Amino acid sequence: MQFEVKALRNGEGITLLTLDAINSDEAVAQAKSRGYSVISTRSKSGSLSLSFARKNKFPLVLFSQELIMLLEAGLSLVDVLETLAEKESQPGLKKTLGQLINSLYEGHNLSYALERLPDDFPALYVAMVRSSEKTGSLAEVLKRYVVYESQVEGIKKKVVSSSVYPVLLAVVGTLVVVFLMLFVVPSFSHIYEDMGGELPFMSRLLMEWGQFLEAHKKTVLSLVVAIPTALIIAAIQPASQVWLKRKLWELPTIGERLRLYEMARFFRSLGMLLQGGMPIIVALDLVSGLLQESRRERLKLASQSIQEGGAISQAMEKYDLATPLGLKLLRVGEHTGQMGEMMGRIALYYEEETVRWIEMFVKLFEPLLMVFVGLLVGVIVVLMYFPIFELAGSIK
Repeated sequence: MQFEVKALRNGEGITLLTLDAINSDEAVAQAKSRGYSVISTRSKSGSLSLSFARKNKFPLVLFSQELIMLLEAGLSLVDVLETLAEKESQPGLKKTLGQLINSLYEGHNLSYALERLPDDFPALYVAMVRSSEKTGSLAEVLKRYVVYESQVEGIKKKVVSSSVYPVLLAVVGTLVVVFLMLFVVPSFSHIYEDMGGELPFMSRLLMEWGQFLEAHKKTVLSLVVAIPTALIIAAIQPASQVWLKRKLWELPTIGERLRLYEMARFFRSLGMLLQGGMPIIVALDLVSGLLQESRRERLKLASQSIQEGGAISQAMEKYDLATPLGLKLLRVGEHTGQMGEMMGRIALYYEEETVRWIEMFVKLFEPLLMVFVGLLVGVIVVLMYFPIFELAGSIK
């Protein structure tokens, strides 16, 4: 597989290398062995690029990593962006970088340039860059953002990986049942019709269902394909996602875990902004969009209480915006002056709690689903063969 590696070497500037390697790690190793400092890697097949193009999403983490690398190498911000734009092969990304460069040449700062492109740069990212402009630590702020995105992405990957086996088991079980009912059960029903005799009630009911499905085989097969397709199409629609999320939030246990994960993202983002030097009131306003509407209203009241001189922990406790452990850590942060770090610890605790619950739920759900599928298939098979067992017993 070929990889495009953006790399830096003294006396050469930015170089775009094309290397044959098994994976990106080997490509990085090859570049380093030649004396290059690697900025970023990308599969030449364009899978990463196509992924971003398909989602119409700017590769923010990769962009941040490249900025960090080049800024720490001593290049100015304009030089960094011009270098990235020069080596960029995708028209959409090249256009975005060009707009940033034009804004900087017009005399605007980077946060303003980013703010003019809200589809590519979220408000949280813009706020972090704006806070770094006051302290002059853009590279450090971007490092915190990359870590933040890595942690959020790690939680998502754990959820997806935990869901793969149950979903696969459910799909395979459904296909097995459909196959039995459409092809195997009707064959047995024809055999029993030729044999004559009275079938047990449950076996007769199963055979009648098999005959019915066989008579409408084309319709059933069409539904087997159409229903999952319709569900997938509906699932990717924004309105459907909002409705599904609202229903999940109404469930007792699942809703509680969703709220906990929401608070993890809230405190992670808030702590990151505070560590960047942003005032608490401004930071609360920026991260309010991460909360559900009901909590957003409570956050406004808490923000007003803080603005009037109240303690952060008291405001969060009054409006039920943190767990007891979270409140304790907030009080510690107020006493030590490390509020941003304490909020990061709160987020970490909430994330670990969410991951533990997901793992426990999957460990419990997988065997239950397996037992259910096995019983369903087993009942169908037993009911098919039960008349044969009775016949064999009568012969004896």
